[in-house]
Amino acid sequence: MAMSFFYLQDLSSSSCRAFVLDQDTSSWPLIDPLPSYGRGRELPGGRYMSLIHGDGLQDVFITGENGTIDGQGSVWWDMWRKRTLPFTRPHLLELISSTDVIISNVVFQDSPFWNIHPVYCSNVVITNVTVLAPHDSPNTDGIDPDSSSNVCIEDSYISTGDDLISIKSGWDEYGIAFGRPSSGITIRRITGSGPFAGFAVGSETSGGVENVHVEHLNFFGMGVGIHVKTNSGRGGFIRNITVSEVTLNGARYGLRIAGDVGGHPDASYDPSKLPVVDGVTIKNVWGQNIRQAGLVRGIRDSVFSRICLSNVKLYGGDSVGPWKCRAVSGGALDVQPSPCAELTSTSEMSFCTN
Repeated sequence: MAMSFFYLQDLSSSSCRAFVLDQDTSSWPLIDPLPSYGRGRELPGGRYMSLIHGDGLQDVFITGENGTIDGQGSVWWDMWRKRTLPFTRPHLLELISSTDVIISNVVFQDSPFWNIHPVYCSNVVITNVTVLAPHDSPNTDGIDPDSSSNVCIEDSYISTGDDLISIKSGWDEYGIAFGRPSSGITIRRITGSGPFAGFAVGSETSGGVENVHVEHLNFFGMGVGIHVKTNSGRGGFIRNITVSEVTLNGARYGLRIAGDVGGHPDASYDPSKLPVVDGVTIKNVWGQNIRQAGLVRGIRDSVFSRICLSNVKLYGGDSVGPWKCRAVSGGALDVQPSPCAELTSTSEMSFCTN
């Protein structure tokens, strides 16, 4: 099976290079790891260049009449499963350090790895796209804005083998040193299905994630509806996150906010670098066929604070598994099933009523 990718060298002249090769990856171009990751996400060292790749571009338009960009990912998935790849798989589309980007009216299908990855970018609009991959395809995240600012993702359908949308900002000591957060992100009117999270923050959040507004999500057949995930050693912060107007039809967990998720790039990470999670509001959520309401689990030495659940109604068959909480503080208003005590004992709940 032949595979091809396109490298956007110079948008102003509309030039590109195309490479076609078979399953032998020895001639597939390699690029350096991202500085905020320090190595390839899957394996040490460099990584295979994305099928569509741009670096340092301005005024980028990737659009079409719902035509399909096919990553032919099954070749890569098979090699990943057989553990024959020496480097991290390529994304379908990656733009690095680029500004004023519009991606619209395109179908992205069968990415080898993450589908759409804007990293160190600003002023990005992703609208009216479809992202598809089989639910058993490994690590085929839909859209992952990473250490990027002023991003809008809207009016799209995503069905993949991993998180549908996941906001990231670098990995442990490398992300802390690079220090570029993801901020000013709006996500709205997204529909989709997948075995992991519908909307996620993390787990790579070492540069920080802040000022995120998410609304009008419609997910079915999910692993987790909403997942905020980090870990000891991550450092960074997750703050001022609001998710509202969410419909879930089928999920193992309605909601997870957890401080023990995700591995580390190497043994040099500092486990004392604890993330700060403060100001996460989840409101107006309705779910059916939910197995477990949710888990809100902070870190003993870094309690997750101002966690607000408001008008969250999650229903199952006979019963829904209860909320599980620890090392958190916050408030809960009109939540079904009844929330855990850690989210009802606070005396000051003004942050949860705004």
